[in-house]
Amino acid sequence: MTPAALSGLDLLAAAVMLVDENLAAHYMNPAAENLFELSNKNVTGLALNELFTDSAMLAAAVSYARANNCSYTEHDLVLGVSGRKLLLSCTVTPVGLEESGSGEGFLLEFRHIEQQLRIAREERMLDQSQANRELIRNLAHEIKNPLGGIRGAAQLLDRELDRPNLHEYTQVIMKEADRLQMLMDRLLTPHRLPQPALVNIHEVLERVRSVILAEYPGISVRRDYDTSLPPLKGDREQLIQAVLNIVRNAAQALTGKGEGPFPSPAGGGKIVLRTRIARQVTLARKRYRHALALEICDNGPGIPEDIRERIFYPLVSGRDGGSGLGLTLAQNFISQHHGTVTFESVPGSTCFTVLLPVEESMNGK
Repeated sequence: MTPAALSGLDLLAAAVMLVDENLAAHYMNPAAENLFELSNKNVTGLALNELFTDSAMLAAAVSYARANNCSYTEHDLVLGVSGRKLLLSCTVTPVGLEESGSGEGFLLEFRHIEQQLRIAREERMLDQSQANRELIRNLAHEIKNPLGGIRGAAQLLDRELDRPNLHEYTQVIMKEADRLQMLMDRLLTPHRLPQPALVNIHEVLERVRSVILAEYPGISVRRDYDTSLPPLKGDREQLIQAVLNIVRNAAQALTGKGEGPFPSPAGGGKIVLRTRIARQVTLARKRYRHALALEICDNGPGIPEDIRERIFYPLVSGRDGGSGLGLTLAQNFISQHHGTVTFESVPGSTCFTVLLPVEESMNGK
């Protein structure tokens, strides 16, 4: 490979190593240096069995690629390096090293299995979010028209009734029809396309914080901001609503109106809003050098085990009287910004993580 080709490998997010025909290390890109905690300078010239313990499976993958002159992927590779055991997948591709006078060589591309699982999980959530939006849109449109007819008929009936005590029943019909109409409007709201503009995420969080403190005065909402973060390009109102839905969910859990059977913490509990920069992330099947990571953590009772897999589904709620739309709408808004929302929850600690891409033109880092 030419020096220009090697410099191109430096930019890859995937961990890449180049070995010669004797399986001696010829080059390692920065991503591989980070993965293996080794320096390219120090490993050059060392054989694979000197770099890694348990390298027999890797050597066998290289032998197969050599014998068949094709790329080969080993999906369950265990390598010992720097006193650690790494579970990896590795794609071996034969390449020429004529430029360096070394003849035949092999390009080894390593991926951490956990990273692959996370990317697959995010893709499943993206597909689920899209399916949810389509289901919601169809459901809402199917319900709205007959609902308007029910409300109109009840209103006409109310005008014709002679006995005053019967008006109570028609009023119930109209009020419930209005409540369902509002629910349908909320279901259809996410389908408005975002209106992008430059947004400071901390202004969004401060707006949400002020609303939550006013609604739940007994709760502590602590800030942990990275003030050097660049602005986002997004719809300010949708981002406020998405974050507000997640934070309000946490507040309801902390005040005993939330998701689980466990007791809420004494004194109303605590919510932490944390912002950081994330590097080399995959969002909506696209790789970004930088993303904004927003964590919303609380010390509440946690999300019940039986609804964790369905928590973002529409009309799924863990509390009495809940509409089950808050997290669904939050996920929809975040997906429209090409981001993801995930969570980790145990009794006493729940943390939602929102990742939103940062355009390189916005990032001065």
